[in-house]
Amino acid sequence: MPVLLFLIDTSASMNQRTHLGTTYLDIAKGAVETFMKLRGRDPASRGDRYMLVNFEDVPFGIKAGWKESHATFMTELRNLQATGLTTFGQSLRTSFDLLNLNRLVTGIDNYGQIYTRINLPHSCKPTLT
Repeated sequence: MPVLLFLIDTSASMNQRTHLGTTYLDIAKGAVETFMKLRGRDPASRGDRYMLVNFEDVPFGIKAGWKESHATFMTELRNLQATGLTTFGQSLRTSFDLLNLNRLVTGIDNYGQIYTRINLPHSCKPTLT
C-alpha cells in the first residue's frame, strides 16, 4: 500500500506567471492532478493513500490527510492559494515527520522487533516548488 505525500510550495513566489500566463502554482496543481488521473487508471493503485501538505505551519499546512477521500484531496488541491513565505526546510521536515508517524501508527516500526523489507509500504514524496 504505497503512501504518496505531495508537498506544494504555496509561498507568494508561486504567483509568478510563465510566458503562457499561468502561475507556477497552477502548473504545480496541474501536475498533481495529471499524476492522480494517470495513477487512478492503474489497478495497482487501489490501496494508495495520499496526503497534501503545503508550506504553512503545522497543523494548518496539512490540507488532506491519509484517511481523506479522493474528492476531498482534489478539492483542497484546487483551493490552494499562493501566500506567505517560503519555509522549505521546515515543510520538508514536517513531511518526513508525517511519514514517520504513519509508519508508527500502522505498526511497521516496533522497537525491538525485526521487520522485513517486503512488508514495508512504499513511500513517495513529490515536492513541487
